[in-house]
Amino acid sequence: MEIKGRVHCLFEQSGTFKNEFIKLGVHAEDYDIQNEFGQTDHIIDLFAEIEKGFVGVPSVFDGMTPDDLVMAFFPCIYFCENNALAMTTQHANYKNLAPKEMVWTILERSEHRQKFYGLLLKLVGIAMDRNLRLIIENPWSGAGYLKNNFITPPHLIDSNRALRGDSFRKPTAYWFFGCEPTMLETATPSKEVKRIASTASGEQAGVCSKDRSMISPDYARNFIHDFILGKPQVNTQLNLF
Repeated sequence: MEIKGRVHCLFEQSGTFKNEFIKLGVHAEDYDIQNEFGQTDHIIDLFAEIEKGFVGVPSVFDGMTPDDLVMAFFPCIYFCENNALAMTTQHANYKNLAPKEMVWTILERSEHRQKFYGLLLKLVGIAMDRNLRLIIENPWSGAGYLKNNFITPPHLIDSNRALRGDSFRKPTAYWFFGCEPTMLETATPSKEVKRIASTASGEQAGVCSKDRSMISPDYARNFIHDFILGKPQVNTQLNLF
């Protein structure tokens, strides 16, 4: 894929992908409502911008063109495997709740999931309507909601991110709209592998914790070369599939 314009990293505040693109001479910017790393170029409520962009009123998407690339690290809180368990009576958090209180809790969670699923679909609709190239990232483990409910299967599943240098092994899916992934495989074993269960949870609906949303610079660099640019890196060894 050739990027003649800019890269817009949505829901990224760490600057990880942004900075790897910049190292390659590609102008990139981060968009997020948080700025804990001092890397967010546009501190903005992206959920509100998606709502505005979908109905055609002025939004952040007006500054994006088909020559650009949009990468969306969309919050996974209501799509992940743990959320599927939270939709049942078996969740540990419900053991001390009265029956009606438990049902109300599940209903509230279901409403949150529907809201964020709708926002994700609207983001895709915006990209398709404006001919934007869009890559969406989300976890792909267990009984994740998007496995059976998204509008298309993922175009790429990275089953073990640690093999490309990330701190997490967790399987991750990527959807490519208006573009297609290239297929190289650069092996960079992770120096440290962390467990999701040992990281902090998000403090509010739809906002991931800093720990859980982190991706290592090694992984970002390898992903960009392997699946976006399709260019082998200098002094690296490609594996055969």
